[in-house]
Amino acid sequence: MQSADFANMRRAMVDSQLRTSGVSDVWVLAAMGDLAREDFVPNGLREVAYMDRSIALPDGTILNPPVATAQMLQAAEITPADDVLLIGAADSYTAALLSGRAGKVTAAASADGLAASAYSVIFIDGAIEQLPGGLIAAAREGGRIVTGQLDRGVTSLALGIVRSGKVALRHFADGEIAPLAAFARKAEFVF
Repeated sequence: MQSADFANMRRAMVDSQLRTSGVSDVWVLAAMGDLAREDFVPNGLREVAYMDRSIALPDGTILNPPVATAQMLQAAEITPADDVLLIGAADSYTAALLSGRAGKVTAAASADGLAASAYSVIFIDGAIEQLPGGLIAAAREGGRIVTGQLDRGVTSLALGIVRSGKVALRHFADGEIAPLAAFARKAEFVF
């Protein structure tokens, strides 16, 4: 079997998936065109690393589709002055992308046990049903929260700006993004 040409696969992903989905931010396109996504998946899945689909990883986490990741990075408007809190796998593809742009990236598997801080961006690398108040409190006034949202089995991407300790998430794109179990809505008793 002939080995895959990952550099061409990355170029094709940028040109045929990201650009055609409205991703135009130069740093996002450059970062995703340079970073070897195949290095973040098991050996048996390297050849599908650039397909626009989720990939289940051995540790139970999921690598989100490239388009969702790119759209979220673009919406977050990451700058070198940003302190970013990434909720998701600390050794993930998204963490590597963010660390190449943001001034500081703090990665956590979940929102549990986070110390009070003032992040300019909270990047939740998955879909949530509810946003915990403690996570909102970790954001600076005017800080951005970008996430996937899960509503009745349908996922979309959303962005919110923290104002006076509150945030309203606004939908900005439809798309596949893996749900994060830690952010599931608590079951309610209903007659």
